Amino acid sequence: MKFLNFLILLPFLSYSCSGADTDDKETVKPEPVQEVKYDQTGVLFTSYKGLVMAGYQGWFTAEGDGAGRGWHHYQKNGKFEPGSTSIDFWPDVTDYPKTYNTAFKYANGEIAKVYSPYDEESVDLHFKWMKEHDIDGVYMQRFVGEVKGESGKKHFNKVLANALKASKKYSRAISIMYDLSGISSADIDFIVQDWEELQKTFALFDNKENPTYLRHNGRPLLAIWGVGFNDGRKYTIADIQKLIEKVKGPTKKASILLGVPYYWRSLGNDTENSTLLHTVIKSADVIMPWAVGRYNAGNYAAVAGTNLPADITWCKTNNIDYAPLVFPGFSWGNLKNDKSLYNQIPRGKGDFLWQQIAGAKVSGAEALYVAMFDEVDEGTAIFKTKKEGDLPLNADGKFVGIEADLPNDHYLWLTGQGAKWFHGKPGYSMQKPVR
Repeated sequence: MKFLNFLILLPFLSYSCSGADTDDKETVKPEPVQEVKYDQTGVLFTSYKGLVMAGYQGWFTAEGDGAGRGWHHYQKNGKFEPGSTSIDFWPDVTDYPKTYNTAFKYANGEIAKVYSPYDEESVDLHFKWMKEHDIDGVYMQRFVGEVKGESGKKHFNKVLANALKASKKYSRAISIMYDLSGISSADIDFIVQDWEELQKTFALFDNKENPTYLRHNGRPLLAIWGVGFNDGRKYTIADIQKLIEKVKGPTKKASILLGVPYYWRSLGNDTENSTLLHTVIKSADVIMPWAVGRYNAGNYAAVAGTNLPADITWCKTNNIDYAPLVFPGFSWGNLKNDKSLYNQIPRGKGDFLWQQIAGAKVSGAEALYVAMFDEVDEGTAIFKTKKEGDLPLNADGKFVGIEADLPNDHYLWLTGQGAKWFHGKPGYSMQKPVR
């Protein structure tokens, strides 16, 4: 859609996130689950285009789950107890076959429980939810700073094995995403080696073994997140250029998605002021700008109204595909130990998420990246979490819940509605669909 038309639609995209559902919102009838179609080589997902995929952290562990990492990513300062935790949202574990007791309790004295993705049953459940809601799949986050260590590698390999099995079972797309946070230039060769090892260990590109591994531009897609940020990283854009060259190789055996700063095109704000970033982007196949925290419901139209159309135009001119990021809200009061940061970017019963989905669709985007499937640390999770009024106690702090009058799968459902729109289903508009 042309930029002028997008500007005309902006007033509709900037409605209040009060969360009040009104009768004039368009009701979307349930659609049948997407038909599974393999190509002649046995691959199910031949392109990222038309897909809505989420990031999957998978980094949580629990005492007694077999990972040997304790309460990893639940804990804070070595403790997971009232007053000491890094998570703001509490997972709703009602449906999980296996759960773990914690030191947290509800107001009625009931023990609060969590899950671990180290357990195959938990990851299977997550992929089952994706299929039920027509969410196409996930990018499996692989945190380089963690997989360099033996326990981290053991954990993430187990979670990946769980996910590959579930993705095949439920016909959901899956792709590897390296998160470069915390690495240095010296780690580039490790990433190359780890990537080669994953291909062999899991037969990633065996169409019979892993028919759901995502392809793009005729090759398996590898995502690399953290390219060009100006936040003092200990690796350079030139390092990433070398990484891409090594991963692609002379035979171009992989396609590349780059996770870049939101202001990558203008080289301002969160972005390193280096034109080499544009050179590196042009060597990739897809880019995904990091939008979390870059806007809220009130200023979305002004920020995205400028950036989305111009970004897409730049990418089309340079033959690069573009996947905007959308997120339901943001909260990191416990992670940052700052009560003012609870519910920092409110969800508005999904108004904010749909505002972004609609903005991306009408601006011409052909795929979406949803942050995140399971990120309870920063409150961006779309999977089932506890509601306001039904949360564990947390000493003098608290937890943030989804709105009390919503079903616990509301954000899965709404993301799935966006996916159906991107699949080409009719009946969707800027108005948030009503269940």
